[in-house]
Order: sequence, then structure tokens, then C-alpha cells
Amino acid sequence: MKKILLTILAGLISMNTYSQSEITAKIKADYNNKKYAELISKHAETVSDYPAKAIYYIGMAYYMAADDNNVLKMMNLSIQKDATDPDAYYIKGATFNYMGQFDKAIEPFNTAIALDSSNANYYSGLGDSYYNLKKYDLALSAYVTSTKQIKPIDRAFTMIPQIYVNLKQPKKALQAFYNSKANISIVSESYITALYNIGLYEYLNKAFNKSEVAFKELIELSPNDFHSYAKLIQAYYGKKEYEKAKPYRNKLYKAYDQGKLTGPLKNKFCFDQFEHNDKLILAYERFAVVKGELYYKHIFFITNDKGETEFTIQTENSTIAEEMGAGKYAVGMDKNGTHSTFGFIKEDFNYDDLKSTVIKILDEDIKAGASSNGGKK
Repeated sequence: MKKILLTILAGLISMNTYSQSEITAKIKADYNNKKYAELISKHAETVSDYPAKAIYYIGMAYYMAADDNNVLKMMNLSIQKDATDPDAYYIKGATFNYMGQFDKAIEPFNTAIALDSSNANYYSGLGDSYYNLKKYDLALSAYVTSTKQIKPIDRAFTMIPQIYVNLKQPKKALQAFYNSKANISIVSESYITALYNIGLYEYLNKAFNKSEVAFKELIELSPNDFHSYAKLIQAYYGKKEYEKAKPYRNKLYKAYDQGKLTGPLKNKFCFDQFEHNDKLILAYERFAVVKGELYYKHIFFITNDKGETEFTIQTENSTIAEEMGAGKYAVGMDKNGTHSTFGFIKEDFNYDDLKSTVIKILDEDIKAGASSNGGKK
């Protein structure tokens, strides 16, 4: 009789295990099929009776529904039933990150790593916590460790250069952007970001050829990234290859005519940058031509060390001068409430000549032909 009872008990345990396994498999399948709302409505009241992994998948349904409080509730319940599942700790940490409670996320991430030290996501999540707490050294360590796992993820590669940017270490940032580009998916937005920053940093290093390569690849992948057109034009101007810049300038004008340009590009674009007497000069070209009215076409913004504009030197349309054959534009300056004029140039001017004129005005090697209070744009 005792033997029979033991056999029956063993059978009941086996059936219960099979039933628990079936429940988990069904809930997992529904989750994989994105039946999030159905999972929540069907199992919310009975979830405490389920095995740990089934509870985890119900928690993931809440996760996809952005119901953070219930995610935490489910992950805690899952952990109570099985404290050895690193995924539950990871989602708990990720949820704290989403909630902005980064300090609370660190412990569950570390527990997940202790249980499985090979998962790149766990280190990356920990890196996000430290990054948002501005503990950049710890964040960097976590992200670097994430990249060294068997299946690294894009995010760690993209965050490492950002840390160097925040730490104002441009050389390391540029190297990290190159490393990011080499390791992440070419179809990801992060790849585009890496290319843009490579092009930008190489331009700032005056490595114009490398900047050109980066921005040309970016434009091929993202033809409507008009900001990169402007950056590529700047690279060509840095090399004084003005003819190569013309096709991209024309594309910007076409996009302007079609109303595709927004933000800083809506009215004008920066085509050159250079330094003179420790001041950064930004050269912009306006798209619009206002017939019958005074307008500024090419504007050189002379900035201070805070990036603020101190004054401008610009080309100004001059109908009278054009009729007299003196040129299409007058070269003017607006400074301290005074407008001054320094001769005229033709519409098809040589840029090096205009740039030289601007520098001579800055050095006060040219005297103003006329001055008046106030300026117009």
C-alpha cells in the first residue's frame, strides 16, 4: 500500500511539472506572438500560481506596454520563485533605468552579471545606469566589458565615444567613433551617427580628405541628410576644391525650393569655417534672393570664445552698382551699430578673393568707403 501511494505521488508530481512546463511554454508563445494585452488580461489575477519563467513573460508583456510598476511587481515575484534567472534581474534593472531611478538599477544589473557574466546586455544596462549618474569611469568600464562579450550589442559601441565627448577627450572620441563604425550594423541609426561624428572631428582636425570620405558615405546611406551636405561642402572648401562642392550646393538649393529644409538649414547653410586672430569665422550662404530689396547673401559671422557673434561681414546686393558695372554685391560690415561698405564684387566672384577681403577688413587693411548708423539684413 505504501508503495502504491508513493507511485501515485510521483505521478502527481510528474503531472504537475508537465502542467507547469506547459503553462510556461504557452505564455512564452503568446509573448513571442506579441499578444501582450491578452496575456495581461488573461493571467493578471492568477499569475502568483505560475512558475517563475511564466511570470517573467507576463512581466515582459507589461514591459512592452510600458507599465513599469507592474513590470517590477512581476520581476520581483519571478525572482522570489527562482532567484537564479538573470533575465528577471536584467529587466528589473532596465525598468529602473527607464523610470530614471538609475541608482536602484545598479544592484539588479550586478546580480544578473554575477549569474551570467557572458551577456553583453547586462553590462550595457549597467553602463547606462552609471552614465546617467555621470559616473563616466564606471560607465566606460561597463560598456567596454560589454563589447568584449561573444555577442556584443551596438549600444555599448555607440556610448563609448559619447563618454569621451563628455570628458572632452576628442582624440579618444574620434578613435571610439571609428571603432563604433567598424562594429555596429550599417543599417542602424548609430552607424549614421558614427559617420557624422567622424566627418565632424576629422574636419576640426583639418583632415579634410578623411572628413570628405565620411560625409560622402553618410550621404549615400542617407540621401536626405541635408546637414551632411553642408558639412561635405565645408570639407571641400577646406581643401579649396570649390568645384567639387557645387553639386552638393545645388542639391541644397533644390531641397530649399522643395521646402525640405528645416531648423538651422531652413534659410541658410554654413559653407566654410576658418580662424583668424584667435577668432572663429563662420561663413554662411542664404538661399533666398529678394528682388528689389536689400539682402545679405554671404554672411561671415565673427564669433568670440563663447561662440557668440560679435559682428558680421557680408555681401549685399547692390542694384545701382550692378547697373553701373561695378559688381553684383557690395562688401559690408555691421559692427557696434554701424554699417560700413568696402567696395564691390561680381556675382561669379572667386571665393579666395572674397575671403582675402574679409581678412583685410578684420586686419583693418581696408578702409570703409562709406559708413552709417544701423544695418540691414
